[in-house]
Amino acid sequence: MLRTAAGAVRDVLRQVTTASPARFAVAVFLVLIALFTALLSLPAASATGRATHFADALFTAVSTVCVTGLSTVDMGTHWSPLGLAIIYVGVNVGAMGVLTFASILGLIISKRLGLRAKLIAAGDSNPLRAHGGPINEGQTVRLGEVGSLLATVAFSTLIIEAVLALLMYPSLVIGGVEPLRALWEAPFYSAMSFTNTGFTPNPGGLAPFQHDYFFLTVMMAGVFLGSLGFPVIYALWRHRWRTRQWPLHVKLTIITTMLLFIAGALVFLVLEFNNPKTFGDRNAWDTIFQSFFLSGMTRSGGFSTVDISQLHGSSLIVGSMLMFVGGGSASTAGGIKVTTLAVLALAVWSEAKGRPSVQAFGRRIPSDVQRVALSVVAWGATLVAVSTVTIAQITQAPIADVLFDVISAFATVGLSTGLTGDLPDAAKFVLAGTMLFGRVGTVTLAAAIAATSRSQLYALPVERPIVG
Repeated sequence: MLRTAAGAVRDVLRQVTTASPARFAVAVFLVLIALFTALLSLPAASATGRATHFADALFTAVSTVCVTGLSTVDMGTHWSPLGLAIIYVGVNVGAMGVLTFASILGLIISKRLGLRAKLIAAGDSNPLRAHGGPINEGQTVRLGEVGSLLATVAFSTLIIEAVLALLMYPSLVIGGVEPLRALWEAPFYSAMSFTNTGFTPNPGGLAPFQHDYFFLTVMMAGVFLGSLGFPVIYALWRHRWRTRQWPLHVKLTIITTMLLFIAGALVFLVLEFNNPKTFGDRNAWDTIFQSFFLSGMTRSGGFSTVDISQLHGSSLIVGSMLMFVGGGSASTAGGIKVTTLAVLALAVWSEAKGRPSVQAFGRRIPSDVQRVALSVVAWGATLVAVSTVTIAQITQAPIADVLFDVISAFATVGLSTGLTGDLPDAAKFVLAGTMLFGRVGTVTLAAAIAATSRSQLYALPVERPIVG
């Protein structure tokens, strides 16, 4: 009887994971959120020894699994060492991607990676596969290379975080952290950097290190590597500096990332250089460096050396735009992704030039990729708009602050104007849902909700409505 029941459960799981990796991803996310909410609700997880309020435990669990970094409690004083250890494990699990993590576990247990497991893992490396339809395998990672990608994810996470921790440790000790405490704070900071989460384990956050340029540079490097995406890391490891062999996705990701990083820094420098509450009282070198740091962190890092609430309104708008774009696809960063922006920009340029197709680096970008890019922006903008209106109505807070924190949640950034810490429970639930939808991905979410795709064996007559 038990064997029959176990077989039935296994058949159901096999059917769900094969038929819809997107629904499987959403289900695993929900299970992980429930698990970490229960763990963070334990009295031993809080510094006071009392159970954390359910709304705060749930919000922190969502922020942890979705590698966001927003918090409704003081991370440096509220959680015990056990609570911080739970958060450390949660961000690393969430950063890998639930489908990748599930596939790695399956590989460890079964010692092999079958076709079904490859299909599941492929949903993390290419969101287009979430639809369950045919996919052109001329992508950054082909289906036959998924096993190598999984190894890259596991080893790159371990190696990069270990190197970052070793580099950060001396700065922590010099900054006044006790040597023994720095032994676990260094891995914690390295994980928060590479996963683009932004949690800080000490009460003062980055205040003690705001002039430690080496420490902040190491942190920016971790955020940059995490925001590129595991497929890009895999391609760079495979092809090294042979740029002609880089797939189109890698070229678009790196070029767009660097353009946004530099452009964002220049804009922040112009807008904030005379603001006495942020950069106005700093020297020229510090102002330039902090502008680049802020630009990198608004992309998805979530760390800050200045009070975000003191930025000019114009800077908040620019920061919101950078956050909405986010990082690379299949990365630890959120947002609509830099390749989405690149594809849409190329489509606009091609239309302006009168070209019949969208082209880049000697390659043609098919129309289905353009439709997905447009859908991602539309779903993301709709989600941000609905969440902003809902939370603004609940809190009656300034709309600029609400919009900034909502986009930060959607793009899993973690920066806040200070609004998140004062939200009522109802608004916390709305913002937690925004984080979940933003991390799962608008394409994956749409595919999970939609019914199984059906083949259409006929074509309707063409008629062109007037647009523009």
